[in-house]
Amino acid sequence: MQKKRVLITDSVHPLLQIGLEQAGYVCDYYPKISLEDVKAVIVDYSGIIINSKIIVDRGFLDLAKKLTFIGRLGSGLEIIDLEYAKVKGVQVFRAPDGNCDAVAEHAMAFLLSLAARLKRGAKQVEMMQWNREAARGWELMGKTVAIIGFGYTGRAFAKRLQGFGTKILAYDKYLPEGYANNIAYVEEATMQEIIEQADVLSIHLPATLETKGFVNTAFLESFKKNLVLLNTSRGNIIPTLDLIQALEKGKVYAAGLDVFENEKTGTYSSEEKTMYQMLTNFEDVLLTPHVAGWTVASKERLASLLLGRILNL
Repeated sequence: MQKKRVLITDSVHPLLQIGLEQAGYVCDYYPKISLEDVKAVIVDYSGIIINSKIIVDRGFLDLAKKLTFIGRLGSGLEIIDLEYAKVKGVQVFRAPDGNCDAVAEHAMAFLLSLAARLKRGAKQVEMMQWNREAARGWELMGKTVAIIGFGYTGRAFAKRLQGFGTKILAYDKYLPEGYANNIAYVEEATMQEIIEQADVLSIHLPATLETKGFVNTAFLESFKKNLVLLNTSRGNIIPTLDLIQALEKGKVYAAGLDVFENEKTGTYSSEEKTMYQMLTNFEDVLLTPHVAGWTVASKERLASLLLGRILNL
């Protein structure tokens, strides 16, 4: 009997391929394969391991005649037509708990770096300047940190805030009341309570039609205080121009962004290039290239968890 084949389309820890092969699958490892090339060969595969570059829409699923499962490296499912996959009998596996700790640590690194004004201080030293007053930081002690989206990553971030003397508010409209009852250091809050109390706002939401553009000018202006804003989830949740305007006005006085509306720099329009240059010019804005969940440990953990779910271990 012919063995079932699995196509691995992105860089993954070897233990995933080894585990699948030990379970009887034949694995083809092409981490640099393009979406178009995947579409040309997907008819031959029973399973596929994907990251964000592979968009599994209706057309893709219609081509995948033998497909029985999709393994998503990470958490975001906006790249998969889940309803049509169900119709087609294709199971979808993911591992949101595989990189939530990495993302939480990255968000914490943003927050501590912004509080200590490390970007300012580092630039001073590079220029052989010691303007200590301009690099004077602030402290987390006494601040109210609001977490919107309290899934794996939101919870992991809250856990890391312990010990800093902050008040931690959580909001998640999709979780039943009482979701934080067993977490002594977190208070469930309404959106209005977050708007009234937050000093720091950390976004941990998926990309959906509902969340696109959610953190816009009107939303930011509704907050009672000026904010520190963190986004390690999805870039289209915060319109870039709205954020720039909020930074210029001081409504957002510091920000850490790991995700952006458009992360394909080769496609930037002149307007986009201008906007992103403006972001880099702010002294209290830190930018990283969508790497929050991309650590050595998370790579292995994602593979291990995904393998277990595919094989139902």
